[in-house]
Amino acid sequence: MTKNILKMTVSTLAFSFACSASGAFAQDMPSKEEMWKMILQQQKQIEKLEALSGIANKKIETTAVKVAQNEEKIEATGNAIDQVGNTGSAGSNASTTIGGYAELHYNGGEKDKIDLHRYVLFVGHEFNDKIRFYSELEVEHNIAGHGKVGEVEVEQAFIEIDLNKNHKASLGVQLIPVGMLNETHEPPTFYGVERNNVEKNIIPATWWEGGIKLSGDLNEDFSYDLMMHSGLDTTGKSYKIRDGRKKVGKAPWKNSAFTARVSWHAIPGIQVGASFQYQTDITQSSAADENASATLFEIHTDIKRAVSENGTIGFRALFAQWNVNAAQAELIGRDTQRGWYVEPSYKIALDNEHAVGIFARYSKWDNEAGDNIDSAYKQTTFGINYWPHENVVLKLDYQIDNFANNAGEDNRINLGVGLQF
Repeated sequence: MTKNILKMTVSTLAFSFACSASGAFAQDMPSKEEMWKMILQQQKQIEKLEALSGIANKKIETTAVKVAQNEEKIEATGNAIDQVGNTGSAGSNASTTIGGYAELHYNGGEKDKIDLHRYVLFVGHEFNDKIRFYSELEVEHNIAGHGKVGEVEVEQAFIEIDLNKNHKASLGVQLIPVGMLNETHEPPTFYGVERNNVEKNIIPATWWEGGIKLSGDLNEDFSYDLMMHSGLDTTGKSYKIRDGRKKVGKAPWKNSAFTARVSWHAIPGIQVGASFQYQTDITQSSAADENASATLFEIHTDIKRAVSENGTIGFRALFAQWNVNAAQAELIGRDTQRGWYVEPSYKIALDNEHAVGIFARYSKWDNEAGDNIDSAYKQTTFGINYWPHENVVLKLDYQIDNFANNAGEDNRINLGVGLQF
């Protein structure tokens, strides 16, 4: 500010001299004494202006300090309000989170029905920086109760504890670390109205058990999961894998199951994972001659690579197989149960929120692959997903089913809407 004042003063003097020079014909030039007086007067004016400038600067600095102090107070108050809103008590580091997802389906063809397939409520609570709780309560098919079509299920309820920076342990009811959909199955995260039948009938998603799990990073490229948990019980189910889920509801635990998974993600947009599970007896029998040990091997890849500013190519593929060591299972061909699918896709981002994607999927699965009869199911599905928001999706697909044993086809249109929050 002082520099500006000096410039103004010099300009004023120059203007005065110019005016004096231009009026030389009208009057004589001022004397040295008069010029000296003029300079002294100008100097006094400069000193007064500098003093006023200093006072103004001090006031500005004082005001800035007060504003900063007020901003700090406002921020501290906001943090306290956030803590009260999350936990009900100020000064606590704990927080509670609520979320969930839902999906409504219409299936044409022979089914010709509409169904609120799932409504899931998620509640999580963080006790501190190292201990947290996760839970999911699910209602299937809208109406649950005795004699009704739906079910109410606790899909997850477990405590997670950080052991160190790279490793953690979890204890309780949790999803088995296998496949792609079993742990991540919210509607906006996958293509197609219905979940694919390979992960449904072979893996079988959604599959949860009670147990303890260790998870972590081996290095920057590899992660792992190790879990000891309750297992399947196919007693009276003819060794059909999906029917062996007991969902931790007074479930037998005479024989434990063990699952291990390794995932590779060294290249952005590419993930490859493999899982292995062993159960000493999937009939949960105490009689040695009835034991049916079983192993599951699964491998998958999930690729999402940008090919343009707005376009992304996707590709999913999975193979899974059960081997059941039991004479009775061998008699009906269920000593081997396998399936696989491939799913290419292309997604275009219309703007920051809207996107549209097309896909095609070919699936093949057989729960009686151990026999010599053609008992495999084959399914071709293609369709479109539209995301008006990244957490909301509208789905349309056309499904062609080739039933096992050449029993015919059921071709139908499926419509769906899904969301997560």
